[in-house]
Amino acid sequence: MTVDGGARASTVLDPGAVGPAPPLTPTRRRAPAQVHLLSRNERESRGSAARVLLPRESLADVGTATKRPDPVDLLVSQGQTRVPELLPLRYGRMSSSAFAFYRGAALLMASDLAATPDSGLDVQLCGDAHMSNFGLYGTPERRLLFDLNDFDETLPGPFEWDVKRLLASVEIAARSIGAGTKERRRIATDVAKAYRTAIREFAERPNLEVWYARLDVDDFLREHGGSLGKAQSRTTQSTVKKARSRDHLRSVEKLTEVVDGRRRFLPDPPLVQTLEELLGDQAGAFRAAMGELVAAYQATLQPDRRHLVGQYRLVDMARKVVGVGSVGTRAWILLLEGADDRDHLILQAKEAQSSVLEQFLGASEYTQSGQRVVEGQRLMQAASDAMLGWQRTRGIDGVERDFYVRQLRDWKGSAVIEGMRPEGFSRYGGLCAWTLARAHARSGDRVAIASYLGGSKAADEAFADYAAAYADRNESDHAALVAAIGSGRLDAVHGV
Repeated sequence: MTVDGGARASTVLDPGAVGPAPPLTPTRRRAPAQVHLLSRNERESRGSAARVLLPRESLADVGTATKRPDPVDLLVSQGQTRVPELLPLRYGRMSSSAFAFYRGAALLMASDLAATPDSGLDVQLCGDAHMSNFGLYGTPERRLLFDLNDFDETLPGPFEWDVKRLLASVEIAARSIGAGTKERRRIATDVAKAYRTAIREFAERPNLEVWYARLDVDDFLREHGGSLGKAQSRTTQSTVKKARSRDHLRSVEKLTEVVDGRRRFLPDPPLVQTLEELLGDQAGAFRAAMGELVAAYQATLQPDRRHLVGQYRLVDMARKVVGVGSVGTRAWILLLEGADDRDHLILQAKEAQSSVLEQFLGASEYTQSGQRVVEGQRLMQAASDAMLGWQRTRGIDGVERDFYVRQLRDWKGSAVIEGMRPEGFSRYGGLCAWTLARAHARSGDRVAIASYLGGSKAADEAFADYAAAYADRNESDHAALVAAIGSGRLDAVHGV
C-alpha cells in the first residue's frame, strides 16, 4: 500500500491479473494557475485572453474524422490491461445502444478532444461527465445529495472537455428516446446555458460560499417539487425512495447468505464470482490473507473513520462486474463483520488504472492511481463517502495494481436516462450542468471561465453544435463496434 508514493506493501489481491499497464507517453504537461495570486481583473483578463486561443465559436469543432485512430482499435487497446474473460461482457453492453457505447468510450472522446485546440483554462476534470455519471448518494451526515459519482478518469485539464462530454451525452440520450431535431437543439442549448449561468453565478460568490454549495435533494424538492409535474414528480420520488433503501443492510441481504454458520457472498456468475469459484482450494488461505487489505487501506482514511473501520474484520471477498466502460477492470466486494453476525459492512475495492486523459494531458501528480481518483473525488464532490480511501496491492502473479475503496452502496441512486421523457431532459440536464459548474468552480479559475463564456449565448450555441456533430460520430463508432462483433473480430456477450 502506498500513501505518498513511497513504501509499498505486498498484499495479494488479484487472481485474474494479466500484466501491467503500458507506460504512458504524455504529450504535454500543465502548470496550474496560481489563481489566489491574481486580482479579479487579472482573472477576468485570463478569460478574455482565452478567447484568442479558442474563440467561442470554435467550441463546436469536433476535429477531422480522417486521421483519427480506429475506434475499435482503441477499445481493444484498453482491453490489454483488463481481465480477458470479462471483455465480451463489456463489448456486449457497449453494443446495446449508441448511448451505452458512449458511456464506455471515454478514451475515444479524449483522443478526439486532444486533437482540437483548447481554452487553457484548467479545472479538475471528472473526465467522464456523461449524464449517467451523476446521481444520488448519502453523505456522512446522512443527507441525500445529487452530485457527480464517477471519477475513474479524473485529472486536471481544460474545463470545456467536461462540458462537451456532458452535452454530447445529452444529445445522444435525447436521440435514443426519439426527441426531434428542434427539441434536441433546445435541450442542448438549455443545458449549455445552465452551465454558463451557474459558473457566472459562482464567479461572483466568495470562496467559502462556493465550497459549501451543494444540491441537497430534500431542499430541492421542497423548493421545486411543485413545478415538476405529476409524472416527473412520481418518478423523482420513486428514485429518491429507492436510493434511501439502498443501504448496507440491503446490500448484505441481497448479496450474501449464511453457509455453515458463516455469512458468505452469493455466487451469481459471471457478475459475481466467489473466491471458491476463482481459486478453488486456495480460497480459504487467500481470504485469511486479505485481512491485510483492510488494515493497510485504513491508513488513507481520516483518524475518526480509521477508528470506525478498525472495528471490523474481513470475512469474505468476491469479484463483481460493474458499470459499462469499467467492465474488465478488477472490482472486488469485501464483506466485513463488526461486533457480531448482525453487524456487517460491504466495501468495494475497484481497480484504478491510468486515466484515459493522461496520455493526452500528462501524467497525474499522484503515482498511485487510486489516490488520483480519491483526491479528485474529494475536490469535486460537495461531500464524499466516509469510507473512501485507496490501496496498492500485489496479485498472485506478482503484479502490483492500484485500487480505491468505498462503500458498495450508501443511498446511491440514479435516473434511467434512456427512459426519460423529453420534457424532463432540460431540467435533469440543467441539474447536471449546475453540479458540474460547481465542481469546476471549486477546483479552477471560475472568474476566468465565466469571463470566457460571457453573457451571450455564443458558447451555448457552439456547445450545442458540438454535441450534435459528436453524436453523429458516436453513432458511427457504435456501428463500427457492432460490425466488429458481427464479423467475429470481437466476442460479445449480450443481455448480461
